[in-house]
Amino acid sequence: MSKRMPKSLHSRDQKALLRALRQIRIGAGLRQADLAQKLGKPQSFVSKYETGERRLDLPEIRKICQALDIRLTEFVKIFERLAQEK
Repeated sequence: MSKRMPKSLHSRDQKALLRALRQIRIGAGLRQADLAQKLGKPQSFVSKYETGERRLDLPEIRKICQALDIRLTEFVKIFERLAQEK
């Protein structure tokens, strides 16, 4: 029987991901509504993923990074740094 990873929305890594997403948006000087407009989505889309109500897949994260003019590799570095914080 294989071991499964817990699907907690409140894991340390998930919290770091949410902080990283919010941090890059704020660092770009954008409100949620501004980013949503760039993505062609409603403001609630950004709000829901920033609060953890909605999970993102990698292609969605890539599109967010493109909209915020940050390379995906740079975003991963930010995420890794935040995930290491206690």
